[in-house]
Amino acid sequence: MDLGLKDATAVVVGGGRGMGFATARCLAEDGARIAVVGRTPDVLADAATALAEIGSPDTLALSADTTDADQVQRAFGEVAQRWDGRLNILINAVGPDAVGTFEDLTDEQWRIAFDSGVMGMVHCVRSALPLLRAAEWARVVNFSAHSTQRQSVILPAYTAAKAALTSISKNLSLLLAPDEIMVNVVSPGSIASEALIGWAESVGVDGNDPYALMSAIGEHFGHPAHLPRAGLPDEIAPVVAFLASRRNSYMTGANVNVDGGSDFT
Repeated sequence: MDLGLKDATAVVVGGGRGMGFATARCLAEDGARIAVVGRTPDVLADAATALAEIGSPDTLALSADTTDADQVQRAFGEVAQRWDGRLNILINAVGPDAVGTFEDLTDEQWRIAFDSGVMGMVHCVRSALPLLRAAEWARVVNFSAHSTQRQSVILPAYTAAKAALTSISKNLSLLLAPDEIMVNVVSPGSIASEALIGWAESVGVDGNDPYALMSAIGEHFGHPAHLPRAGLPDEIAPVVAFLASRRNSYMTGANVNVDGGSDFT
């Protein structure tokens, strides 16, 4: 399907690796101009080069810590200068790195989870809004998580941050509806990310085998998907790309599960 993204402008926060990069790659294949934002310059530079080779006519690698509002503002200032003050797509694919039970997590770990998982998105949307409103059409897609609907005792801070992000996204969809800027959330299930693969290997499982990975998830967490394997980043990307595109002309305020099947309500 042609998503109508040729020469559209997109910022993918967390686009250097994992699901963020898979999404950026999907946009690049459709001809979008893409800026990847993150904290690791070398990773971002490699991603921008790869996206150009895939088909993006214009790429940017912008290093910024999204928990720092000034750094985010500077990054979007570069986007505005490069693309005449207009932005069609903002995708926030950054998540907090907070693992531990409620009793184990420190106050500092809770603060970091909310700074990276909530305030980072807030900073990016706030900086992007003038550019989104100036564009002919605009979309925002934020990454939430299936743990907001199916809890894990080792992810209370991560899940709380993602739940807050989901709530704010719903509010933004209402706020921006008069501008016809659509805001949606994607909630990945058990996806073979670097973090999940690393966890699997720490418990003696081949994390690169999606069937073994899902089996381990069922054993350790008790809630495997209906499908017998974990998902892949490339299976998230097309869903995000559709929500971020002009083809999505009447869907906003939704939380879309991409989870291999579950008992979500």
